[in-house]
Amino acid sequence: MKGLKSVILVLLKEKKDIVLSIICGVIAGITAVGLFSSSGYLISQAALAPPIYTLMVLVAVVKLLGIISALSRYGERYYSHRGTFTMLGNLRVSFYEKLEPLAPAIFQKYRSGDLLSRIVGDVETLQNYFLRVFYPPIVIVLVFLVTIFFTTFLSIETAFILVVGLLLTTFVVPALFGYGQRKVDRKVRQQRGKLSTDVTEFLYGFRDLKIYQQVYDKEKDLIQSSNNYVEEQERESIHHLFSESVNTFISLLVSVTVLAVGAYLVTEGQLDGIFLALLVMISLTVFENTTAMAAYPSHLQDSRQAVARLDTVVKEEDQLPQNQTETMEQGIAPSIEFKNVSFSFPGESGDTLKDISLNLPAGSKTAIVGPSGSGKSTIIQLLLKIYPVRNGDIYFNNQSFLQATQESVWENANVVLQSNHFFYGTIRENLELAKDGLSDVEMKEILRNVELSHLDLDDQVLEKGGNLSGGEKQRLAIARVMARKAPFWLLDEPTSSIDVITASKLYQNLFEVAKDDTVILISHRLTGLEKMDQIIVMEQGTIIESGTYEELMNQKGYFQQMKEIEKSVFLGE
Repeated sequence: MKGLKSVILVLLKEKKDIVLSIICGVIAGITAVGLFSSSGYLISQAALAPPIYTLMVLVAVVKLLGIISALSRYGERYYSHRGTFTMLGNLRVSFYEKLEPLAPAIFQKYRSGDLLSRIVGDVETLQNYFLRVFYPPIVIVLVFLVTIFFTTFLSIETAFILVVGLLLTTFVVPALFGYGQRKVDRKVRQQRGKLSTDVTEFLYGFRDLKIYQQVYDKEKDLIQSSNNYVEEQERESIHHLFSESVNTFISLLVSVTVLAVGAYLVTEGQLDGIFLALLVMISLTVFENTTAMAAYPSHLQDSRQAVARLDTVVKEEDQLPQNQTETMEQGIAPSIEFKNVSFSFPGESGDTLKDISLNLPAGSKTAIVGPSGSGKSTIIQLLLKIYPVRNGDIYFNNQSFLQATQESVWENANVVLQSNHFFYGTIRENLELAKDGLSDVEMKEILRNVELSHLDLDDQVLEKGGNLSGGEKQRLAIARVMARKAPFWLLDEPTSSIDVITASKLYQNLFEVAKDDTVILISHRLTGLEKMDQIIVMEQGTIIESGTYEELMNQKGYFQQMKEIEKSVFLGE
């Protein structure tokens, strides 16, 4: 979002509300000064027993100024808050548009609690930018300029005192306290993010904590995190109150100075005594507006740090390939080619994939096997454009993959990942995510194909599929992609929680449905790979073997050794 500049650009979309709130604020400030100064002048005139019509005019002026001040203050509040709420809506949309291309990779970089704290808390903090940072200084300076201009006609000395007071209360004091505010606000924000993260992990991990009898220890950590956050908030409040007290003291000191200097000028005959109360009331009233400046450093620093934290989340959006306008040809099984592709995850020095080259013909069935951490799942993440390819290139149907939009890739793919999300609702509602217009007959047939015929379409699914077993979750995920009927299949350990017999039936049904489609299967299991068109064996980010099942077994290399180990461990041979 590139600092506060981005917030200002979003803010300026509401030019009308900004201008109207500033105009109403200036009118409210000037009429407030006029109201109280007129009151002081009225009291002074009344003490001299002037003609009744003089007092009537002054009373009418005071009443008129009071009405105008109230109406303009209402207008200021109305337009400034309307502009702020609209700005927040625009800001959320702007941030979401930048965040969306980074998902789901963003969840591998940020803990969910911290991300939630930024998306909700930091965006909400920016509501204070317009109300407390952007327009108050403009209103205060304009009101002071008008007041000082008027005061010069009565007393140059008083006008000079007001100028000094303006500089101190509006610029000098806020700047001095703002320097110390940075460290305080940074700690508050850090503690808030930590508390949000700890609460999220405590709730999500409560079952495991209960199993391992660690709930009490985690509760103590959570309470400590909460106490730390409260302490930082108290420190912030103390700092803010002290700043406000200093500003108020200087304002009162200015008023006392105006009174003392004015009294001296009256005794020297340089000022008409009838204006003394007027000048004192001006100084008392005009500095009421500077109270908001005491909180200015806090809100400014809050806004800066909120934008900085949001920027760190979406900064990678600028590094994504731009002008991605090409779309994959829909409904046709693609051919895929990797040419010298190397890849490393953000923040890691070593390559996860090293100079990968492979060719997958359209309609082929390919298995990628190898030990954990060999880079198998990374290939799927690149094919789904979760991460951009930085070295080398990928070709779909002989066209470069770099300029294809992520949306067109996902639209053409059936994807089963190691971890799949299930929404709170029913089996029917979770199947309907895959495709609109599915009939109950079609959905029941799909459930039979994945060995879930014992489930009813109206059966409840809890949040994240909490009432389903690991195998049922995987079969339901496969059911969703079967309903989708896209021609490109990416299956990452789709049967790791399913027994061998059921998995064999699933593969038989799955390959029947996908007989004309391009299929990539990632698996630790080597059983059931005999019918694959090719098997790619990976280790430490490189391809060490490739070929059909028979070819790899005849080579008596790494794949054949893995197969023998699997037989001895799982089959007892």
